[in-house]
Amino acid sequence: MAWSEGALRGLAALGGYLAPPLVTLTVAGLVWEIWTRVRDVPPYIVPAPSLILTRLSGDPGFFAREGLVTTVEALGGFALGSGVALLGATLMAHSRFMERSLLPLAILVKVTPVVAVAPLFVIWFGFGSMPKILIAALITFFPVLVNAVIGFRSVDPVAMDFLRSLKASQKEIFLTLRLPSSMPYLFSAFRVAIPLSIIGAVVGEWFSADKGLGSVIIVANSNLDMATLFAAILTLAFIGISLTVLLSLVERRVLFWHESALTS
Repeated sequence: MAWSEGALRGLAALGGYLAPPLVTLTVAGLVWEIWTRVRDVPPYIVPAPSLILTRLSGDPGFFAREGLVTTVEALGGFALGSGVALLGATLMAHSRFMERSLLPLAILVKVTPVVAVAPLFVIWFGFGSMPKILIAALITFFPVLVNAVIGFRSVDPVAMDFLRSLKASQKEIFLTLRLPSSMPYLFSAFRVAIPLSIIGAVVGEWFSADKGLGSVIIVANSNLDMATLFAAILTLAFIGISLTVLLSLVERRVLFWHESALTS
C-alpha cells in the first residue's frame, strides 16, 4: 500500500525531531568511548558505551519492562500534578483572594525536598505505585501552576471587553479566550514537567520499589554493576526524549497558529 502524503509528512516531521538528539548522543558516545579507552578507565568506575550497549542488547526485554513501569508512574504523576495545578491556576486566575490563599501552599510544595517526603508517602500509601505517582505529581505541580496562571491572565483586553459586553459567562470567557491564550504557556510548562515527572518516579522507586528503573539503579550501584546502572540511565534518557518529542508533535498540531510554530 502506498504511503499517503500526510503519512510521509508525519514521518518526515518525526525524523526531523529525532535526528538532532540522536546525532548529539552519537557524538557524545564516541567521545566517551575514546576517552575510556585512551585513559584505560576501569569499567566499575565508568564503563565504555560499548559495554553499556552490550548490556542493553543482552537483555532488552528487562530494560523495556522496568522502563514501562517507570513510564506509567511518571505519566500518572504528570497527569495528576498537572490536573491539580490547572485547577488551582483556574481559581487563582479568577480571584486575587484565591491567589493569595493558594500561593503560599504552592510555594510550600515547591520548597519541600522530595527526598524528605518520599519515605512518608511510602508509610502512608504502601509499596505500590501510588507513592511514586504522588512524588512525580508533587515535583511537576509548581511549574505547571505558575505557567498556567500567567497564561490564563495573558489575554487580549480588547477581546475580554468584547466578551463581557456580550454578557458572556466566566465559563464561556475561560473556554473561548483564557484557555486558548494560555496554550503556549501550558506547553512550555509541560516541557519542563515531563522530565521532572520521570525524576520523581525514579526517586520514589529508590525508596520503595522492586520494579522500575530506579530500583535497577539502586541494585546496580550496590553491586558496582556500572554497565547495568548506565544502561538504566540510558533507558531513562530514551524515555524522556521520546516523551518530549511526542509532546512537541502535539504542540505543533495544537499551536499551528502560534508564532513559535510559524517561525520554526
